[in-house]
Amino acid sequence: MLRLELHNLHPRRVGEYGFDLAAALEAHAVQLEAARDALWGRKDDPAEFLGWIEVPEDTQTLREVLRYREANPWVEDLVVLGIGGSALGAQAVNAALGKGPVRLHFVDNVEPEPILELLRSLEPRKTLVNVISKSGSTAETMAAFLAFRKWLEDALGSGWKEHVVVTTDPAKGILRPYAKSEGLTAFDVPPAVGGRFSVTCPVGTLPLAFAGVDLENLLAGARKANHTARDALEQNLPAQTALVQYLAAAKGLNITVFMPYSTRLRFLPDWFVQLHDESLGKMLDRQGRAVRSGTTAVRAIGTTDQHAQVQLFREGPHDKLITLVRLEHPSEDLEIPAVAGLEGLDYLFGKKFFDLLTAEAKATAHALAKAGQPNYTILLEKLDAYHLGWLLQHLMWQTAFLGELWNINAFDQPGVELGKEYTYALMGRKGYEQLAEELKAEEVE
Repeated sequence: MLRLELHNLHPRRVGEYGFDLAAALEAHAVQLEAARDALWGRKDDPAEFLGWIEVPEDTQTLREVLRYREANPWVEDLVVLGIGGSALGAQAVNAALGKGPVRLHFVDNVEPEPILELLRSLEPRKTLVNVISKSGSTAETMAAFLAFRKWLEDALGSGWKEHVVVTTDPAKGILRPYAKSEGLTAFDVPPAVGGRFSVTCPVGTLPLAFAGVDLENLLAGARKANHTARDALEQNLPAQTALVQYLAAAKGLNITVFMPYSTRLRFLPDWFVQLHDESLGKMLDRQGRAVRSGTTAVRAIGTTDQHAQVQLFREGPHDKLITLVRLEHPSEDLEIPAVAGLEGLDYLFGKKFFDLLTAEAKATAHALAKAGQPNYTILLEKLDAYHLGWLLQHLMWQTAFLGELWNINAFDQPGVELGKEYTYALMGRKGYEQLAEELKAEEVE
């Protein structure tokens, strides 16, 4: 079960920055229902990039992924070469649910020292490299691939090809024909799925299969989120949380904090930051009018950030909406023992660690509300593949709904393209000579 605690949004709790969600749902019913119907109505149009809705239904691709995992029992280390959506989702799920025995390593930056350290630590004969790029032109990913390919070939000769698996567009880009010419195994990134929405396709499921994640239940949870996204507004959880984000932004709360109370979910905020910011930070609306939409997502982890950021969240500017994620039941628990001579801690004696974690989450939520800082909690019955899949897909739906409410395209990212082009020019890529000259004239070289 995934459910919401929304009482710390009401004006009775948080004052002028709160809102009555029940009344708001009624007031915005036409707008939300139109958003829901528009998203479901456009999902089969590849140009709309809503393919992530149907991916959890694709059991055939999941079977192919699992067969590939079974056919390669020799793998001890899997290196994921990808950046942004090609890494963050799998990294988050692996930290939460990965059981091994294969160790996953994510190369999502081009700083040379960590790459060299990883290359020196791995045994090529026991290493599989998964290069993930939909276009095959992602500079960071492809630079890493060139280095790892040479490393494998130096050690294994022509056998390097058995140690590389490609995840890319089924037809476009440079990686697909390269994989075919070299005889490399390749999996598809569905054409209508953007990177930040790709965790349930082979971008995420392939490395997670090697990490021992229960992929069937991960996708089952995602399907459950799809079902709730079809529901009437009273049961439509992503429509409700999208409306919360929308109303908070309208009150000037332009920072949205995402704070799970779980060390195992420590990478989930990183995934959410990309999903939210890249999807919703847009200069233009769908009619081409300047709007500069979006709120800024910020990561936090409970309880750790109670001793860091919560001071600001509680006593700083009224510019934040805080989303907490809390588990209702632990997978296993540990009792806090009594120790003679430390009777000042007797309030802890005999209690469970999960009781303390829960108390701290509830206390923080209420303390924020007492300071007039709106917050709400997403409750997961437990942290397993089903509930994490549900949460991931819920947040994707929330993002899609919010894009509709703001009348922007939540599935493109024009703001990142110019930086890529400048990089190509600075690195001497053919066809970018004029841009290189412009940069030189602007004293960038």
